Amino acid sequence: MDKENPKAWLYLLPALIFLGIFMVYPLFDVLVYSVEEGYNSASQTFFGVGMYNYAYVLRDPYFLQALKNTFILVIITVPLSTGLALLISLGLNSITKLKEFFQTVFFLPYVTNTLAVGLVFMILFKKTPYSDGFINLLISFFGGSTVDFIEGPYWAKMFVMCFYTVWVVLPFKILILTSALASVDPVLYKAAKVDGASRMRIFTKITLPMISPMIFYLIITGFIGAFKAYSDEVAIFGTNLNAAGMNTIVGFVYDMLYGDSGGFPSYASAAALILFVIVLTITVINLLVSGKNSRYS
Repeated sequence: MDKENPKAWLYLLPALIFLGIFMVYPLFDVLVYSVEEGYNSASQTFFGVGMYNYAYVLRDPYFLQALKNTFILVIITVPLSTGLALLISLGLNSITKLKEFFQTVFFLPYVTNTLAVGLVFMILFKKTPYSDGFINLLISFFGGSTVDFIEGPYWAKMFVMCFYTVWVVLPFKILILTSALASVDPVLYKAAKVDGASRMRIFTKITLPMISPMIFYLIITGFIGAFKAYSDEVAIFGTNLNAAGMNTIVGFVYDMLYGDSGGFPSYASAAALILFVIVLTITVINLLVSGKNSRYS
């Protein structure tokens, strides 16, 4: 076995080099940028090392707004999309006729370009001088007052953002949970029915524990994906997310690098590392919770 170790490391070497160049080095580079005070990207000089960039970012009203938007997006969309995906998956798992057809229909939005879907959502919700939009037409039909969901009040824009995010992530979660439900041993269900267990008891005592690893996986990846949201918001609200009040942390990082207020890689690096710490903390907490509550078949 010892003689084979050098060969194993040789096989791993290309992957290790790739990870080192494209993951470890950029992370180290971002860490260095984040502590360089007064960094000038043109001359590549700075006048000190410290925590000023972090303090500046944490006081920046645009970053605080982006932080608020991101947390609202995460808190609403992750539980909601996971719960809806579980309900739909249970429904798909209970039918026999046209099961594959409905699975394909629910999965189609996942293979559709997110920017294209975002533009469709903007058309559905946007209020223009010529049209109030399809959603507003429905609201008016039921006796409600129209709302400008794209350029109107904050709650309306946040509703569109959350609605869109749930719509985009739902197909993948349905696919994963449908596969997880199909992998549950049917003998367990037969034994429970013989014992006279109710549907709710079967779900809570058999189905939910058996698919809990996949549920926690979707929750963890959902948190990570929601914290990285940016392109979806651009598709709906345009490139100037700060003006719309709908920027995210990733959008703030991009603006600091390439936007109208760009040219500040130190501020962008500090914001990126703050995001990294937040995501890492939440991921570790989720892993600890899932390790205590998950049951594997």
